[in-house]
Amino acid sequence: MTVDAHHHVWDLSVRDQDWIKGPELQSLRRNFTVTDLEPEARAAGVDRTVLVQTVTVPEETPEFLALAAGHELIAGVVGWTDLTRPDVTDELVRLRELPGGAYLKGIRHQVQGEPDPEWLLREDVRRGLAAVAAAGLVYDLVVLPHQLPACVRAAEALPQLTFVLDHLGKPPVASGAVEPWATHIRALSALPNTVCKVSGMLTEADRSLWGRDTWPLAPVRPYWDTVLNAFGPGRLMFGSDWPACTPAGTYAQVAQVVRGLARDLTGDERAQLFDATATRVYGLGTCAPGQ
Repeated sequence: MTVDAHHHVWDLSVRDQDWIKGPELQSLRRNFTVTDLEPEARAAGVDRTVLVQTVTVPEETPEFLALAAGHELIAGVVGWTDLTRPDVTDELVRLRELPGGAYLKGIRHQVQGEPDPEWLLREDVRRGLAAVAAAGLVYDLVVLPHQLPACVRAAEALPQLTFVLDHLGKPPVASGAVEPWATHIRALSALPNTVCKVSGMLTEADRSLWGRDTWPLAPVRPYWDTVLNAFGPGRLMFGSDWPACTPAGTYAQVAQVVRGLARDLTGDERAQLFDATATRVYGLGTCAPGQ
């Protein structure tokens, strides 16, 4: 069994994806649906997925919950709500009561777009994060490397909340630099309430590699080695980042790269990376999220 712990869908006739900018991303400027995803996921051996928010509008999360209720492939949703709203606790309850509300497993905000590198440490944000924890949900972190120190402090301040680091914290794969990103990763991984998604690496690589028929492992291996040594396979989970990955590599290529990197793991360790960690953290099935 394989869980894809991170993918997206969007319909441009419903709303724009204003982050799709530049000629290299123009292939993303079309609709991507669950129907598009299903054959690619199945061909890669994926039987369950986690659908993750893309834009910070309140309408998207109810739509995603309804999608999950109607598609067997989607086992969980990481949605969005405004953490700073005074009634955030009530809003999380409302989302849970919507059609498909049982599929809500976590919350994410586009922290990478916040100009304040310590946005996560704001009092109103921390109050919202505490509400996420109280609701039994997890929190996905989509951040840039310079924002990782704030992630560490937020996770320290809220040990009751599980933080899921998306895309390895977006390391500078294109430049080949490892520090100071690796130091921040080790600090974050030292906290037991943190886990990491092995996702998004191909899109961070040098764009001369994008679209190749075969993806080399060498450019991404230092970043894989860092998170593997820091978190261990029991706190890593595979994510495709489809369709955002597609300018760089196909769904099959993303899965092939991660499986290639994980070749030296034991069978039990690969099962954690590709299934058990996501199932446990997101509560896919009978578990409660974060347990």
